[in-house]
Amino acid sequence: MVEPELRPTAGHRLGAQETLGISTLDPGHRPPTMPPGRLVSIRVLMLDDTEEVFDISQRAPGKLLFDLVCTHLNLIEGDYFGLEFQDHRRMTVWLDLLKPIMRQIRRPKHTLLRFVVKFFPPDHTQLLEELTRYLFALQIKHDLACGRLTCNDSSAALLVSHIIQSEIGDYDEAQTRQHLLNNKYVPDQEALMDKIAEFHRKHIGQTPAESDYQLLEIARRLEMYGIRLHPAKDREGTKLSLAVAHTGILVFQGHTKINAFNWSKVRKLSFKRKRFLIKLRPDLNQSACQDVLEFLMSSRDCCKVFWKICVEYHAFFRLFEEPKPKPKPVLFSRGSSFRFSGRTQKQVIDYVKDSEFKKIPFERKHSKVQSISNLPPLLSLRSEVNVNRQPVLNLFFSLLHRSFPLPGVVSNSPRLSDSSATSQGIVNGQRAAPAPSQSPDGRPPSPLTSPLLNDAGSMRTDDEDEVRRKRFPTDKAYFIAKELLMTERTFVKDLELITVSFQNLVGKEETTTESLRTFISSNFEPIHKFHTGFLKDVEQRLHSGSYSGSLLHTGTIGSQIKVLQLSDVLMELEQACQASRKLEALCRDLELQKVCYLPLNVFLLRPLHRLVHYKQLLERLCKHYPPTHVDFRDSRAALADISELVDQLHGTMIKMENFQKLLELKKDLVGVDGLAVPGREFIRLGCLSKLSGKGLQQRMFFLVISVPLMSYTHPQSPQCGFYSMIRESEDEWGVPYCFTLSGQRQSVVVAASSVLEMERWMEDIKMAIDLAEKCNGPSGNLLTIKSSEESAPDQESEDDLSASRTSLERQAPHRGNTTVHVCWHRNTSVSMVDFSMAVENQLSGNLLRKFKNSNGWQKLWVVFTNFSLFFYKTHQDEYPLASLPLLGYSITIPSESENIHKDYVFKLHFKSHIYYFRSESEYTFERWMEVIRSATNSASRTRIVNRKDPHPY
Repeated sequence: MVEPELRPTAGHRLGAQETLGISTLDPGHRPPTMPPGRLVSIRVLMLDDTEEVFDISQRAPGKLLFDLVCTHLNLIEGDYFGLEFQDHRRMTVWLDLLKPIMRQIRRPKHTLLRFVVKFFPPDHTQLLEELTRYLFALQIKHDLACGRLTCNDSSAALLVSHIIQSEIGDYDEAQTRQHLLNNKYVPDQEALMDKIAEFHRKHIGQTPAESDYQLLEIARRLEMYGIRLHPAKDREGTKLSLAVAHTGILVFQGHTKINAFNWSKVRKLSFKRKRFLIKLRPDLNQSACQDVLEFLMSSRDCCKVFWKICVEYHAFFRLFEEPKPKPKPVLFSRGSSFRFSGRTQKQVIDYVKDSEFKKIPFERKHSKVQSISNLPPLLSLRSEVNVNRQPVLNLFFSLLHRSFPLPGVVSNSPRLSDSSATSQGIVNGQRAAPAPSQSPDGRPPSPLTSPLLNDAGSMRTDDEDEVRRKRFPTDKAYFIAKELLMTERTFVKDLELITVSFQNLVGKEETTTESLRTFISSNFEPIHKFHTGFLKDVEQRLHSGSYSGSLLHTGTIGSQIKVLQLSDVLMELEQACQASRKLEALCRDLELQKVCYLPLNVFLLRPLHRLVHYKQLLERLCKHYPPTHVDFRDSRAALADISELVDQLHGTMIKMENFQKLLELKKDLVGVDGLAVPGREFIRLGCLSKLSGKGLQQRMFFLVISVPLMSYTHPQSPQCGFYSMIRESEDEWGVPYCFTLSGQRQSVVVAASSVLEMERWMEDIKMAIDLAEKCNGPSGNLLTIKSSEESAPDQESEDDLSASRTSLERQAPHRGNTTVHVCWHRNTSVSMVDFSMAVENQLSGNLLRKFKNSNGWQKLWVVFTNFSLFFYKTHQDEYPLASLPLLGYSITIPSESENIHKDYVFKLHFKSHIYYFRSESEYTFERWMEVIRSATNSASRTRIVNRKDPHPY
């Protein structure tokens, strides 16, 4: 007789092992023993649309069934979920965990329970497990399909694009459209297919876990996120709906929220027959206010169902621990005995953080893409190799990948077999505690998480920090590899602005020259494609924790950048903008969009800048390795090769940076023509005070070496003067930090804000005069452009510096954090040397930020470039939330009196503005301090002298 084939259970499908089980309601223990009695089969519909059957005793409470479901799924954060069903009154109710199941379900054979999300947290980052976020994503998918989660077309299309990215992977036009035809995600999907495909195209390289994260990030911002409407009427009979959320009670009219009652304002919730009552706390600011609100529902049962879920929501999100049961009355009972049963959100978060059951691999039923946590080391992957391409960066990337072994990983054994993992991971039906250097799933901790930055919203003791720190890598080579990953993410995002946003802009404009279109498509698109694949490879290797073995042979950008004539593309773009005012306006509009956080021309130079960063990474790696290290000689050879490549491109980079800066000044200045022409070199821009009959008046000065003669007389236009002599004149005029510029026709007396600023200006002006004389002879002239700025109020915010609308920005709406704008407000200056140093000092990564008067730390993705910090919620965000220009700021370490008792914290302050930032390790702390100092402190005299020789003045 043939034994019947066993159907795989949901536990097998989601990666659970038969001998492993934990209870989400009884931490650290197996599910409670089944009470005696006849077994009854209960059907449960899971979020992935599969139906499971559980045999339980008739006497079992609801808690036992719920524990069995969570154990079956290997779900740790099960307290966010619940079991709902339709009772004999055809009302959808939640399974009570304390009452016996058979008292709630009268006809179990004809009842189907649904395992769904019950409590929707305000921030999806509070969900610590990937499996939990996956189940939440499935719930969002269900709510979107049935019309419960309503939103505008753009949000709906974006949500669906992340869903199909997690299900079928990267965009393929035919596959994406066929998948949308076969599956319906939103009610009016046909009209949104083009928009969904457009969004899906932008998610290349995004893993299913990242798609879940982005899906929840978008969904949580929608007004109907997690909302379950309960019909009601007010006293006037107006049809309304009531809902409950983590914040309190909400009132809706249709799908529009018209009122909200925060938990802090609610004194008591009750119901009496069909009336649902909300008693509010008295408002001391209002003399006459209604303290009891009354809503009429269809029946007493409806009131009770809504009242129960309100009680549970309040307890789950507001209490620190599960409320204790009320003592039973001796004679009479008054009111309902219902209470919340289970852990509160705080207890769940604390338990999961301290639990060793983390990052358990699972499969996604609807996804054709494996989760990153299940991917083996990428030692068997192959790619096409072009043997004619330069192998410099191949060697460099290979060294990075195989030279950064994580602690606890044996290089010759990149992966344990399934049998060994099973035998070592399960002890007496329980998962054994992992080694200190491993994560609970037996693999090393992911480099994409940090022991210090991963739990930004929680409080931990120093001992807990020390334990977590020991479980994560501390080798400097590891952090160099992580810096490569973080900065590569920013680089790929910057390339997308050219290959997607700008390419679409150029393609739509008919007057755009064919050479410009061809140049961008033939040069930037291959670079973007290569780095997108390279970034994905690095992320997967860091996730898997394996750096041993041969690296995937990839094409390098070395040969591509050699033929990349960036001078041509900048000139092509400038000529095209001059020929087409429409294209110029389109480019200006693109620069005003949030995604274009820097001047457009800067993004065109990013590939050259990236080579310098690779060189710096190799320099730090070679400095870290001892001569006896196995990769020391190869590292030195790779550094020599890439240094030669950078040296060959150095002259081009300097010229292009100068040309880009002149183009930027051309946009900032009105009335100055011919700035961006051959023979003109930018030296310094900044704020000085001009001495006149009215006293000292703040002005912007631009120091440029020029050959042609220019003069302006309009009072609101920038004034241009030619000067060949400079002398210090503080004693002559009695003005601190004062010096005089003298020319054949005029002289001007100006004052700097400090002695250091005066020395910088005088040094650069003297250097410029000498260079002008060498180029043009003794009669060579120095052009100083002085703008007639009006004074502006000293007000600023983190992402915008308010300024008067003067000749610097009368042309069009202007971004508030341009260098000219910041120098005006901070009363400082910046030289071309500083800009060149800023190219070298760029950094990306996660930081915790704290304001002066705030208590908590906020985790942010931070990009440092162009003398500014740009803040994102995550590295996947399209544009920054805010920016902080650092010119004029000081960077220090907090003092004892500031009570910042954390490691790796630095302080940024300017006047009354104070910010604290916390990094994850000593290496990252030193790197952030290093790059930020380059912006807060301008180049010293020594650095300027060292940079003079290669500068093509």
